[in-house]
Amino acid sequence: MANYTSATKQLIGNYACISTLEPTEIGIGESITVTGLAAPFAGTFKVLDLPQYEFTGVDSITGEFLFNVNEPRPNQIIYACTGTNVNFVVDYSGTITYTQVCTWVSATDVEDWLGIGTATAADATFLTLCAAAASAFCHLRRQECGYHDSLTVLPSTAVGLGTRAYGGFLYRQRGSVSDYAMMDGMVSGGSNGLSPMIKQLLGVNRAQVA
Repeated sequence: MANYTSATKQLIGNYACISTLEPTEIGIGESITVTGLAAPFAGTFKVLDLPQYEFTGVDSITGEFLFNVNEPRPNQIIYACTGTNVNFVVDYSGTITYTQVCTWVSATDVEDWLGIGTATAADATFLTLCAAAASAFCHLRRQECGYHDSLTVLPSTAVGLGTRAYGGFLYRQRGSVSDYAMMDGMVSGGSNGLSPMIKQLLGVNRAQVA
């Protein structure tokens, strides 16, 4: 969970546009909770846009958001909010709370990819941790590359396989610092970072359009 301090607020045509003092990891389609700002800005909302320019309204025909590209305004968040229009104003009294919990793969998914059975309760606990870490990390990597994925629904079977594989790699590195743990004390070869296959499955580190 992350908390961010508000910097500005405005309301046009039942859409609120607030900004934060610092950059955030919030993505379009995700949920935020706003507290500290006067009604109607406070509440839990779905993020509709993350513009970097002055919000000027909504197109009456297409319903698209309108912006003044000559007036940069960083770290903005737009969400639906019913109320009387509010002119752009500085307001540091609000807190934006963002909780990102991705559940793309489970411990069972990772265990199936590994092709093993858990021997102890500690193994099962560690598999659960690896699955949670893999889901969070792979979602974040795709978000950094411009994708807007659900936190609960896999965007594709390829992404699911890549996330399972990453979770399996985390499990196999148990007890080691930088490489797979080996019974004979020898390292197994460079496994630092994402493998080319996992990058391919996740669709990261490549252009999204030709």
